[in-house]
Amino acid sequence: MKFSTYFSTLPFTILFALGILPSSVSAQKAFTRQEINDSIQELPYFSNHLDNYFMSGVPTNRTINHNSANAKYQISFKQILSKESLPYDTYLMLTYTQKAFWNVFENSLPFRDLNFHPTISLGKFVFKKNDELAGIATLSFEHESNGRDSIFSRSWNRLSLGYTTNVFKNTTASFKAWLPFAYKEGNPDLLDYVGIAEIKVSHELIHDKLSFAVMARKGLKFKYGNLRSRVYFNPFKRNIANQYIMLEWYLGQAESLLDYQKSQSMIRVGYVIKSNEFNWFRGKN
Repeated sequence: MKFSTYFSTLPFTILFALGILPSSVSAQKAFTRQEINDSIQELPYFSNHLDNYFMSGVPTNRTINHNSANAKYQISFKQILSKESLPYDTYLMLTYTQKAFWNVFENSLPFRDLNFHPTISLGKFVFKKNDELAGIATLSFEHESNGRDSIFSRSWNRLSLGYTTNVFKNTTASFKAWLPFAYKEGNPDLLDYVGIAEIKVSHELIHDKLSFAVMARKGLKFKYGNLRSRVYFNPFKRNIANQYIMLEWYLGQAESLLDYQKSQSMIRVGYVIKSNEFNWFRGKN
């Protein structure tokens, strides 16, 4: 299936997913300003950021062999620099994410590409008039590169603004837009493939057991972009350390920086320590 065709069905996919939900926000009571301020003091300074995972899979748009099948893993963590709020009740943090594409089925098991993504961010909790949590806003400086030189060098920088909120019961949406700069050397047409914004929607079907998430980007050229769908399943009797089995389907371009112009349709499955960064929106039991 071509990306442009699949992307055009995305709004209907999301509407269908949300349509199975009640029209009201979660019955669980939202956290208040004071409760969040108290909880921040109990948080560890160092914690996970995005999903940490290792998975392997095969393409669906070309022949499966030792060159096209691969493994992908990601390491992501966050360091809170100060638990005392800064001006405008913001908090400063550093994050680092490293994503690797590993050709484990080839001789000598070479790494195809490594992508490094450090950021420094200001985060702010947004509250309703009744002092209950409404959303989380972030302002970030981001750098992303593959650490290579010559014709294989890929790098870009951006200032980004993000906002995450509850949209329905058990459903969270994140919206993010960026202003890129210093990216034209090595990948002058990168924005044609990654665009200037993204949206993520996640929904928990069974508490601590089964959930799914969708991320979409649209390139500045209409025929380019990407769509990533994930299903998380916890096979354990208890939710041990937020561990899940994850099934992922990635469709489109720019999965890795080195091959950002290459169209991909990859299905992978593996082990993930799921991010709990936005568990604030799950409310209180």
